[in-house]
Amino acid sequence: MSQKHNDLGEQALNKLAEMTLASQLDEVEELDVNVNTDPIKLVEGQVDSATISGTGIVMKSDLRMEKMELTTAEISINPLSVAFGQIELNHPTQATAEVVLTEADINRAFNSDYILKKLRGLEISIEGNQEIVDTQAVEFKLPGNGRFFLQAYLISQPKGESSKIAFTALPDISSDRKTIQLKDIQYSQGENVSPELTQALIDESSELLNLDNFNLKGVNLCIQRLNLEDQKITLLAEADVESFPSAS
Repeated sequence: MSQKHNDLGEQALNKLAEMTLASQLDEVEELDVNVNTDPIKLVEGQVDSATISGTGIVMKSDLRMEKMELTTAEISINPLSVAFGQIELNHPTQATAEVVLTEADINRAFNSDYILKKLRGLEISIEGNQEIVDTQAVEFKLPGNGRFFLQAYLISQPKGESSKIAFTALPDISSDRKTIQLKDIQYSQGENVSPELTQALIDESSELLNLDNFNLKGVNLCIQRLNLEDQKITLLAEADVESFPSAS
């Protein structure tokens, strides 16, 4: 088989994979799939590895990923499935993944209607008094000391009085390796506000940073390492790929 024919085969498989993946995403700025194999293996449905990389990806809950890259181990596919516009795996495979979230990405998610609705109408204790508060906005920062900074702007109901709560927390990988949990809370403002609001913010942080938000269909991610850098979070994960991500 000629190198040109092989290149065309790889290009067709890459394009099919890109189209299939793009159909799952709410938004994507750039998406690239690169299949690595040789001519004979490709005819037999054997792929040495595949790399899926994308930037500006939004999957759900208005959570944007600056970057996502997934690299598989060897893959065995059903060659006939490609002729029908699908990529069917003969058996599961392993992969490694990298997800990068920026400070701006997380702020956007915290201030989405989806999250703010869950932070409104909260019954909390302020200076010993039970009040209903609405969270108007949330500010998230990565101050560069290995911690998260969270600040919430509140309006009490029905008085309309403003207040805010601010604290830093240490991020840690959860025991099931699915999300990031916050611990070692240190207040800089709003210590008189009840722990219910702090817990609500912690819970929403964990929900936003849950790998289920980033899973493609057929791919199950598990966090191995968390890196905090200037204005960005990098999650390094291992993945079980049970089927190639599809639109169905």
